Amino acid sequence: MSYDFSLDDVAFLTGPAGERAMVGARDLPLTDATLIADLSRLRRDVGERAAPVAETIRLRRRAQLKLGDLAADWLFTDEALQQASPLPVARHRADRLAGVPVHDVTCSIGTELITLAATSPVVVGSDVDPVRLAMARHNLDRTSGAEGVLLVRADARTRTTRGLLPYADPGRRGGGRRITTVDTLPPVADLEAAWTGRPPVLRLPPGVDYDALDRPGEVEVVSLDGAVREAVLWPVELATVRRRASVLTSDGPGWQIDTDEPDDVPVGPPGRWIVDPDGAVVRAHLVRHYAFRHGLWQLDSHLAYLTGNTPPPGTRAFEVLDTAPFTERTVAGWCRRDGVGTLEIKQRGTAVVPDALRVRLRPALKGPTTTAATLVVARVGRSTQAYWCRAHAA
Repeated sequence: MSYDFSLDDVAFLTGPAGERAMVGARDLPLTDATLIADLSRLRRDVGERAAPVAETIRLRRRAQLKLGDLAADWLFTDEALQQASPLPVARHRADRLAGVPVHDVTCSIGTELITLAATSPVVVGSDVDPVRLAMARHNLDRTSGAEGVLLVRADARTRTTRGLLPYADPGRRGGGRRITTVDTLPPVADLEAAWTGRPPVLRLPPGVDYDALDRPGEVEVVSLDGAVREAVLWPVELATVRRRASVLTSDGPGWQIDTDEPDDVPVGPPGRWIVDPDGAVVRAHLVRHYAFRHGLWQLDSHLAYLTGNTPPPGTRAFEVLDTAPFTERTVAGWCRRDGVGTLEIKQRGTAVVPDALRVRLRPALKGPTTTAATLVVARVGRSTQAYWCRAHAA
């Protein structure tokens, strides 16, 4: 269970005594296995502040994956860190807001504010939670270029500025589970009602049914390094297409595809390769557009799996070695024939549960673990087809 920070905790952590405590504890392992012993040691040094010190160090270590060097002296809550955008994603979004005065009405601990401050002439951040707001002030004060951001305590459902474009990142989790409907926290409907006349830019979970919102403007689905991160609903004033997929990488510029591109592609039998498009392309309903761009076709009009004779550059693809109607006996035979020891299983449109199937196939996986294959199972027409493949890295 995560620690629940108080304003007193923030005051301690940002003061001289807290900074000394953090330095003294930074070499502790603070793993799940050692946490009880480490907390006992910390209590001897800092008393009742042992828990917030330990939690802060643990959160900073986790935050390095998202925020890099910024995590070294920032303050976080567990929930705020989970929801925070990785820096490449936040920078991509801020670039689209370049030159626009922005009010982040759900600023939390300030992770979005630092990227907005680099591109927008005026940036205001507000949050209803005084603890997160205090953390945001600390974090901004320690980030070059963010000193001019104004912070105020306010409810996102109350209009507190004029002339600024509102940006909102409503809660993505409720009661420990991911929100996959439009019932965010605060609700999207409440945010829209509060900011009538200039609808906010909305960052939503990628699993949210954005079509159900029926909102004018653009939907942009963003992935980073193969993982879908968010759906951003851009209001009409900033929209350029109806839907867009932005595929980002940590070490490169990435690429985009949108509804302005053609999508007239056929359905046909498998070519030499099967391609599973990036999740952002799938979530943005741009699979056919992606297929047209790369000279591919669909295995079935209802599936995201594509096929062709040449895979798109920089894409992990699956070379088709065998195909047959799916039965476990057929797949087990392929495993034995090719001496496979490691089996990746992918499926779309079927009732196959990959982990359960892999367990049942274990007696057939007698080869070395270095000999790998990929099984693609897909509903094609009225039948379930199996494609025995060799994966090729991007």
